[in-house]
Amino acid sequence: MNRFYRVGLAGLLVLALALPGMAKKKKDDPLATINFLIIRDENGKPVRNAAVVMHPVDEDGQQVASGLELKTNPEGKASYDGVPYGKLRIQVLASGFQTYGDDYTVSEPSMDLTIKLKRPAKQYSIYEEHPEQKKDDPNKK
Repeated sequence: MNRFYRVGLAGLLVLALALPGMAKKKKDDPLATINFLIIRDENGKPVRNAAVVMHPVDEDGQQVASGLELKTNPEGKASYDGVPYGKLRIQVLASGFQTYGDDYTVSEPSMDLTIKLKRPAKQYSIYEEHPEQKKDDPNKK
């Protein structure tokens, strides 16, 4: 067996084990399809290889231990069919962007979610001069 085949097999095994735990459902519970479009906030271009992580949320608002991770394609799209109705915590992680996270209620057979990722903001430093500070500020040392 070559290395890539084993890695692919391991990924399928992890996915197969995660799916039953993600949906604690009855046979007749409705399932939904969620389509993601991940784009850059500044120009609307797609973000490729972004990790989209889905976690069910229980009645108390606590994240359930099981979850599922998807990767976006070069067009910034990812989708998953078979999501049970209810609360779902979505997190999107991509290199060079702020992490996005929010809770959604899945209540329709099909949902289209467009998520805009922002670049990291500049950190505030007390050692830099800021426009709101005056040169002769008595609090400034």
